Amino acid sequence: MQGPFGRRAAFRYRVAGFVLLVAHLAFVCWLTLRPTNVPWVSAATLEPLATIRADLALSPWEAVRSIGGGLLLLAPLGVLLPLAGGRVAAYPLASLARTAFSGAMAALGVALLRSEVTGQIMNVDSVLLNTVGVALAHVLVVPAVRTRLRRRADRGRAAPLRRDDGAQAPTPTIPRVGIAPWSDVSSGTRT
Repeated sequence: MQGPFGRRAAFRYRVAGFVLLVAHLAFVCWLTLRPTNVPWVSAATLEPLATIRADLALSPWEAVRSIGGGLLLLAPLGVLLPLAGGRVAAYPLASLARTAFSGAMAALGVALLRSEVTGQIMNVDSVLLNTVGVALAHVLVVPAVRTRLRRRADRGRAAPLRRDDGAQAPTPTIPRVGIAPWSDVSSGTRT
């Protein structure tokens, strides 16, 4: 996006993305870092896929609810992180890698904080599910939105100037400014 309006719009997108990102992370912290009163607390689950296998052994509804909740908890970060970054022209694989890594670090941070809260445990499967959710949201939304924004920007630049009567206006020209001879510039003399 070029021009003052394009820069303003990009700035607004970045600010909106950052505000929504902070709001979502505050919601996630509020949702997951509340103490719970339970008669006992099981040990931390550090074996990958153990909790997912246990959820799949339950009824289909419980498995969908548990696994889907893990996928959806941080999934908005897959869209909000690139939005806060504000890049329209980015390599898709690099963008996915940056977003997935940032999502994994956020999921790990939430899991580590969660292990310090009464009644909550550390679960490596929640980190895996949260990271996959971030990556899926990124793959499903961000490339399409970036393509649409690039097309809109290209359409705005390619529109020819039109006069009121419908004819194309002449292209404006900028007069060239001559370059001073090197000898005048280096000697410091003025004529």
